[in-house]
Amino acid sequence: MTPPHPMAPFAAAMEATWPARAIHSAGPWAVRQGAGGGKRVSAASAHGDWHPDDIALAEAVQTGLGQDKLFVIWPWDRALDAALDAKFYAKIEPVVAYTAPVASFAPPLRMTSFPHWPPLQIAKDIWADGGILAGRLAVMERVSGPKTVVLGRTEDKPSAAAFVALHASTAMIHAVEVRDTLRRKGAGRQLLAAAALWGAQHGADRLALAVTHANSGARALYASLGMQPVGEYHYRLKV
Repeated sequence: MTPPHPMAPFAAAMEATWPARAIHSAGPWAVRQGAGGGKRVSAASAHGDWHPDDIALAEAVQTGLGQDKLFVIWPWDRALDAALDAKFYAKIEPVVAYTAPVASFAPPLRMTSFPHWPPLQIAKDIWADGGILAGRLAVMERVSGPKTVVLGRTEDKPSAAAFVALHASTAMIHAVEVRDTLRRKGAGRQLLAAAALWGAQHGADRLALAVTHANSGARALYASLGMQPVGEYHYRLKV
């Protein structure tokens, strides 16, 4: 039996902690209905044996949903990546997956972070400033397992927000947003420390997140906290 890919648990945690509104079956494809929740929850992926001619089945469902013709490509999807490239799908938005043991994070400083659920209006305001709007808030509501919002506080001001949800032994962070005027003051560091503490309190042994390859500032922060890249994924978009 072929062992599972090292990124398979990460992909499963992403699916569980940031779910699509619905998943439609189209032959060998799972076509996610995102409803404004972001790229991955609006993308198709293979869930069975496929032929390049089958790609049209996914495209038809995406057109019917009013969505872009979009596929998520994990490391095990090399053949699909090549098939989509041959059909003039553009490769877009490479994403890096990071993880670290929750025990490797120092506890957050006192009064710098406040886990809570449901999200306070100030957390929603911080997200709205960063373009995280109703469609993504609806994704958070859909998560059925343990979840929280971490509100960050810097210089006696609300400074940051993130969503954290648990799947198996992984606490996955989504929707990290730090206010422009309070960046580079440690808000992101405290936010991740609080997420790790919350995860540990709820049975997680690892903290994980995904960030675009282009976001060098965030990647530098995660590396400084001891988080390690475990792989990458990207998208193919019909242009």
